[in-house]
Amino acid sequence: MAELLTQPLILSGEGWADYGLVDSGHGRKLERYGPHRFIRPDAQALWTPRLERWASDGEFVPGSDEDGGGRWQFANPVPQAGWPLAWGNGDDVVRFTAQCTPFRHLGFFPDMAPVWDWMGEQLAGTSDAATLNLFGYTGVGTLALSRYGPVTHVDASKKSVAQARVNAALSGMEARPVRWIVDDAAKFAAREVRRGKRYDGIILDPPKFGRGPEGEVWRLEDHLSGLVADCRQLLDAESRFLFLTVYAVRMSSLALAGLLAEMFTDLPGTIEHGDLAVREEGVIDGIAGRLLPTAIFARWRNG
Repeated sequence: MAELLTQPLILSGEGWADYGLVDSGHGRKLERYGPHRFIRPDAQALWTPRLERWASDGEFVPGSDEDGGGRWQFANPVPQAGWPLAWGNGDDVVRFTAQCTPFRHLGFFPDMAPVWDWMGEQLAGTSDAATLNLFGYTGVGTLALSRYGPVTHVDASKKSVAQARVNAALSGMEARPVRWIVDDAAKFAAREVRRGKRYDGIILDPPKFGRGPEGEVWRLEDHLSGLVADCRQLLDAESRFLFLTVYAVRMSSLALAGLLAEMFTDLPGTIEHGDLAVREEGVIDGIAGRLLPTAIFARWRNG
């Protein structure tokens, strides 16, 4: 029976050569993405910025609707088609394109870097582990997993999957055993259960609300439990992990952990939960970098 650890964790990411959280505060954050700096809104940055002034190439100004909307305002030229970034070390550096999207994101989620590291730790020593990346977006996590074996990458957005394939080519990983699938994640997982498939690891990063390629409606509060139940059926006592992240919801990570605890009663291992966060870089005017929370998570690991 999987043991639920009730004490929450903080899984924090540090900056690297191509990304860093420079400063945050007053409901905004200043980040560097390669040669460019951008300001984006962040409601959890409740404190005062460490820097008196922020210089940036662009800022995303949100709309009046709290559920979305807004536009980019640029102070300097920024390539509309994007620019290359990289993550990782050695022979398995993942290269990808950063781009200012209409949804305020820049083509990847830097707070997921410690998650990619953690998944690699769970799969260490393997070269044939089968993993599933649901809501895989532009594929940085998929390419990080691909060094350990075949990956099934699923996303409802044809554009995101196309960009993921471009990122694979940029990384020199286009020959790796990745299945690129445009599909509704919940429907795909249910079909995999009917097919009797199994995986060594699953990562899922569902949105609060979304639509599948055929107009399927996804609402996290309504559909998450069913999706997790199907994911559980795709894992067994020899599997290594499941990692679930959730953004922008009024929900505790303990609720996610409770859901996993109910689903994983017949498997060994440990269930943990907590916050994802990114640490500000360096010390500015004597103030060390603070942790900016970004999401909540729950995870099961076999061991």
